[in-house]
Amino acid sequence: RFVWTYVNTAIALGSAPKQSVRDRLNEVVSARLKSNSGAKEVLQGKTKTTYVLLSAPWNVLCYYAEEISLRVPLQVVTTPISNWSEKILEKLHIPNIMAQDVPNLPPDYYTCQFHTNKLERFLGHENKDTFFKTTQRHQILYEILARTPYGSLTRGEVGIGRLVSENVLTAAFPLHEGPSEMPKTPVDPQSLNMRQILHHYWARWACWRKYQPLDHIREYFGEKIALYFAWLGFYTGWLLPAAVVGFIIFLFGIWLMVTDVAAEELCSSGDAFVMCPLCNICSYWNLSSICYTYKAGLLFDNGGTVFFSIFMSLWAVTFLEYWKRTSSILSHRWDCSEFEEIEERPRPEFTALAPMTVRNPVTGAEEPYFPETQRLSRTLTGNMVIILMIAIVLIFLIAIILYRTILSIIIYRSQNAGRIASLTGSMLNLLVILLLSRLYTYLAQILTRWEMHRTQTKYENAFILKVFIFQFVNFYSSPVYIAFFKGRFVGYPGNYNTLLGIRNEDCGASGCLIELAQELLVIMVGKQVISNIQEFVLPKLKTWWHRRKLKPAPSQEVIDEPDRQPELSPWEANYQLLVCEGLFDEYLEMVLQFGFITIFVAACPLAPLFALINNWVEVRLDAQKFVCEYRRPVVERAQDIGIWLTILKFISYLAVISNAFLIAFTSDFLPRLYYRYTTGSMRGYIDFTLSAAPANFTQSHMTCRYRGLRDDKGQPTQDYYHLLAIRLSFVIIFEHVVLLIGRIIDWMVPDIPEEVEIKIKREHYMAKEALAENQVRQNILYYH
Repeated sequence: RFVWTYVNTAIALGSAPKQSVRDRLNEVVSARLKSNSGAKEVLQGKTKTTYVLLSAPWNVLCYYAEEISLRVPLQVVTTPISNWSEKILEKLHIPNIMAQDVPNLPPDYYTCQFHTNKLERFLGHENKDTFFKTTQRHQILYEILARTPYGSLTRGEVGIGRLVSENVLTAAFPLHEGPSEMPKTPVDPQSLNMRQILHHYWARWACWRKYQPLDHIREYFGEKIALYFAWLGFYTGWLLPAAVVGFIIFLFGIWLMVTDVAAEELCSSGDAFVMCPLCNICSYWNLSSICYTYKAGLLFDNGGTVFFSIFMSLWAVTFLEYWKRTSSILSHRWDCSEFEEIEERPRPEFTALAPMTVRNPVTGAEEPYFPETQRLSRTLTGNMVIILMIAIVLIFLIAIILYRTILSIIIYRSQNAGRIASLTGSMLNLLVILLLSRLYTYLAQILTRWEMHRTQTKYENAFILKVFIFQFVNFYSSPVYIAFFKGRFVGYPGNYNTLLGIRNEDCGASGCLIELAQELLVIMVGKQVISNIQEFVLPKLKTWWHRRKLKPAPSQEVIDEPDRQPELSPWEANYQLLVCEGLFDEYLEMVLQFGFITIFVAACPLAPLFALINNWVEVRLDAQKFVCEYRRPVVERAQDIGIWLTILKFISYLAVISNAFLIAFTSDFLPRLYYRYTTGSMRGYIDFTLSAAPANFTQSHMTCRYRGLRDDKGQPTQDYYHLLAIRLSFVIIFEHVVLLIGRIIDWMVPDIPEEVEIKIKREHYMAKEALAENQVRQNILYYH
């Protein structure tokens, strides 16, 4: 097996399925080994690995820089860079403990597209070694490799991407700029390489309260990865006020536990409220037995949750609006504000499997083509599979509902039978969710490849939508059931509704909101803990195993001196790192978390606090992976976070509707408000919420009670219809008011700040001036 490496970029060559390709590569490798020009051989057990260094001369760099429209500096921007939190702390005269002095800050430039004939107008053109940044050289070299044909053009045998996908080459990646560990002896921070700076000032756990060095991240990893970390840091910062308000609401719930009149009435009721059996074989029970559970429910179901739901709905809209502003600032600072993707090349899998070619009407070149009718039929088939998988999720949900009901019947003699059944059901549901997530992500990859999307962008968008739709149903189906369906179709004593012969599941006497809070905490926090453990442990285990497999054979020096560790070359050390798998999993985890803290926040005010703690950990885990454990990915430019922003907007609108229905139909807020308004106090509220069972239900003179606003015949009372009208009115008013305020915020907050617009105009002016002055010089030379 051979491994090719070019300057700052490595390519690994495996067993070639095409003999002709392998023969040509062998010839190149042999020639380089004989001339000792950029080729190295390493023996790893019985496997020989060859590394070949490639580089591009100055004229090639200039040609492709102009071809792919790279932007180069015209002038340094002298305006200091600051962020919103720095400005607020400065106005309040509070010391900024989040600031840190990171060495070698990349300067901000006014830039324009590179043109070879205007080279002398660009800043730093005198030094050809530093004029193009390292990441720009990566882009140029990878562009050359991606365009180079190695076989028949009509069969799409072009580019390194297809060679890697067909296992002709095993990898292609840029090299890291030296080690990530700090030198053992004290050195000047300015002399550190960029990887050491990122590790010391960003990826360490000690930096948890410091600003992320976004410009350094962009300089080293490119705009796409830097935008992800910028968004993650921005989102984490905005979680802080949400977590503080949520914690205050939680403290308000604790105060209510002690002072609530209805809770005291229930706890002191003794045998006054004899409740109907919870199952066919269960016995009567006293409502006072759930005193502590009822009080615990007040932690999550109180008047403060209404305010918090409104707050979080507006928080989500405002967060997205200000992120768009921040995104526009960063995209301009990073020269992506006018970034338009060049015509994308067909994906390697598409070119390999496309059954025919057609002439491109723009370029006139023959390109692989897949008939639209066949693609449509494949897409429809893929959608049917998605529907089938969603049906499987719902089947598992029904199974868990039955499990909770049956378990509560089996252990009905236990005082906490309902709580035990609910908690174990939540943990079982989390296990099912994680298993189905793995299965469906793998299935979605197969389906998306089978649908034959021509470009990588279309492939990624289709894949993201498939996985998000499934994960949305997978993660949120159980909370949605508890919030909006559980306890709605139970019936009443003597006329209970059943599912498969088992009585429909009812909410506990303390209401469904506390069960929803429990479900959210188990699923959200449980998933976060498991994901963080996986992100911390799995990369280290994979790296150890990968290095063990690629461990070079011991040399004679090592045999003679067993204590001496062999020193690996940079390309060997980088090849032993893990392949960067992209940002999909990172974005998906955060977007699902965003859904939990907005769609169901009325049930759990502590959700933003748990999300904040998780994200502080997440930033450092992701930073360590990219700096220390992943091969350096090829730089990709990006203007924003792409389709994820559209998904976040969808979730924010859904959150408004969800919270309106949660407060109206699941919470006790409106019944309490209605009762206080009609009677003037909360005395007798417990008795108001309970109805007496019909006479034909009880077998003795004893009368039992159940939750509901029904008369002695089981029919809804007048209070039921009054409350229903109030609930529907609340939903309409809540939704319209919050969405209207959100629209006003959208209108008041421009997507592009005024100072950025001025900078963009200044940059355009400078680019025109550079072109005009250069034209004048050409005319003078011409006339002389």
